[in-house]
Amino acid sequence: MEAEAVPAAPAVQQGPLYRVVRGVLRPVVRTVYRPTITGAEHVPMHGPVILASNHLSFVDSIVIPLASPRPVQFLAKSHYFTGTGVKGAISRTFFGAIGAVSVERGAGAQAQEALDQGRRILDAGNAFAIYPEGTRSLDGRLYRGRTGVAWLALTTGAIVVPVGLVGTEEIQPVGSKLPRVRPVTVRFGEPLDLSRHGTATSGRARRAATDEVMAAIHALSGQELAGRYNETPPQGTFAKIADRVVPRERI
Repeated sequence: MEAEAVPAAPAVQQGPLYRVVRGVLRPVVRTVYRPTITGAEHVPMHGPVILASNHLSFVDSIVIPLASPRPVQFLAKSHYFTGTGVKGAISRTFFGAIGAVSVERGAGAQAQEALDQGRRILDAGNAFAIYPEGTRSLDGRLYRGRTGVAWLALTTGAIVVPVGLVGTEEIQPVGSKLPRVRPVTVRFGEPLDLSRHGTATSGRARRAATDEVMAAIHALSGQELAGRYNETPPQGTFAKIADRVVPRERI
């Protein structure tokens, strides 16, 4: 993974809907849900910072920006930005307003492009939220972290603030279309400087740094550890053997 230069990203949008989300929706949500938010003072108000969180629900990407003391950008599936008609326009406006950046989901080149998007955001001095597990946990356990979070931190020099979300899976369970009012806890942990692990080009450094981040998230969330990646297990005898003999790095 070479750290080549990438174009700068635009800052968090500050349009009318963004001001509504931060200025109106934020206090309304806090009044209705009465979330317990601790450690917000650990989030620096200036400069690049990575908010690395566990992932339990679709609403996590709304909860984190509303709980964060500063604007946050995060990656969202491209289909939220490509819809047509009124519904598509509303989706694009809403996700853009809360700091989402469109990205294609996938492996290989698509995964690296997602990391490059995150790097652009951090190089611009913004806050960037990421889920090291890669996708949300459907069973409530905390899965092994992918090393993209470490690559971003070690490439940009950004500090990492671990985040532990508790209860968000009860707001909108899998299959539910409408959110429910349930207690939520958002815990921001102490900042982590991962530079002592080495450089972004070292796989060992990326793995060690990622494990440190996941340990901090675990301490905040209190989840049971799954002990594996959150993904579909390899299918077929050859694929299973290959994954054991030459484990591929998950980014």
